[in-house]
Amino acid sequence: MKTKVLLLGVDGGGTTCRARLCTFSGDVLGEAATGPANLRLGLQESFAEILAASTQCLSQAGLPRSYLAKVVACLALAGASEPSYLAAAQSYPHPFRRALITTDAHAACLGAHGVRDGGVIVSGTGTVGWAVVRGQTHRVGGWGMPISDEGSGAWLGCEAVRRLLWALDGRIVATGLLRALAEKFENDPHAVVAWSHAASPGEFASLAPDVFEHAARGDPVARELVALAARHIDVLAERLLGFGATRLALVGGCAPFLVSSLRERTKLHLVEPAGDALSGALHMARSVALSLAEVA
Repeated sequence: MKTKVLLLGVDGGGTTCRARLCTFSGDVLGEAATGPANLRLGLQESFAEILAASTQCLSQAGLPRSYLAKVVACLALAGASEPSYLAAAQSYPHPFRRALITTDAHAACLGAHGVRDGGVIVSGTGTVGWAVVRGQTHRVGGWGMPISDEGSGAWLGCEAVRRLLWALDGRIVATGLLRALAEKFENDPHAVVAWSHAASPGEFASLAPDVFEHAARGDPVARELVALAARHIDVLAERLLGFGATRLALVGGCAPFLVSSLRERTKLHLVEPAGDALSGALHMARSVALSLAEVA
């Protein structure tokens, strides 16, 4: 290849790690998705998923794994907003020519707005609000389960399980959603508790599709949960607006199911993202490559 360096963008979340390999000029050579790469799940686990996705991209491009030494990567990872996790990830050995590590929210914001001021609310396995206004970065929420990430897939799953236990106790009436969840655990509250104690955010988030499906059918508990999730997204939006981010993008796996339940004030400021987190990560990887002066 004429290009001395290839670019890799990685979006590592609590459920999926996505990677995209490109030439410096932007031609896509490969894309792959593997398991969760949130740094909170462990450095080895996160980097194992990153490398698996990266090597799959190289394979699609017809290149050997050894070519990682010529790749400039931007690893946009959930959990990287925490200083201790970021420092540990930055010192972790990797096979890339150079690796810039940032947060998935930062990459999503850059992908959504490019160099323009704006904010992004990520509602996937977790939630976080992120904005860049007049060169200043602002972050709201996204502190991780179980103490944060309200309005996320993991939060929805957790709240659904909480109500499942209420129903099994007889404290509330079981609805279609709760009956469906009860069947997953053979109507055994002890099984629910055992699963919950060991479940990852991604496993809690795996229950969110059940919530959305039953909400569409009019299930009262599911509709309540979707409405509550939307209110949490509204609060994040309001805070970002307060920072001066008048353009907001709502992204993530839960986003399409929450838009209609948002307040009108939030909807008025929503824009379609210009690109995704991988686009933002590749933009940053390109900047790093330029600094290395290693492109043909």
